[in-house]
This record gives sequence, C-alpha cells and structure tokens, in this order.
Amino acid sequence: MAKLTALILLLAFIAISTLTTTVYNPFLCLQNRYGPGSLNINQCKPECDRRCGQTQYKNACLLFCNKCCRKCLCVPPGYYGNKGVCPCYNNWKTKEGGPKCP
Repeated sequence: MAKLTALILLLAFIAISTLTTTVYNPFLCLQNRYGPGSLNINQCKPECDRRCGQTQYKNACLLFCNKCCRKCLCVPPGYYGNKGVCPCYNNWKTKEGGPKCP
C-alpha cells in the first residue's frame, strides 16, 4: 500500500512539474507573440502607436518604430526596453552605433 501511494505521489509530481514547465515559460510566450516575423505590415501602425504611446518624442518614435517594424516584422512588448524578444529590432544600429529602433 505504501509503495502504491509513493508511486502515485511520484507520478503526480512529475505530471505537475511537466505541466508548469510547459504552460508557464514567459520568455517563450513573449517570443511567440512578439518575436521575429510575428506581425504583418498592416499590424505595424497599431503596435507602434502602443509602443510610442507614452514618450514625449512621439513623432520620432513613431517614425523609427514603423521603419523598424516594416523591416523586422515585430515590435517588442511594453513602452521601453524588452528588445531581446525581437533581435532584428534590437540589433539594427545607426551609423554612430546607437540603437535605431525605439
């Protein structure tokens, strides 16, 4: 009886740990939703409106965000940062070596 109970607990533990690993991996969730090629060109404007919604340099932000979105077909989540989920957006640099995409 004790062996059966231990086996059931072990199987339950394995099932729960597998489920939580599979269901909750925030980086994979973000990468699927925001990663390279996650948008089409028609989705760039609303995503850039969201991305640039809280900056005081809205016109410049929108100009470069839309340019980057058309090239990379992705816009990172949030208003600032999080560029790691979209490598093309993150790695496109200006002539001076600064970030091109907001």
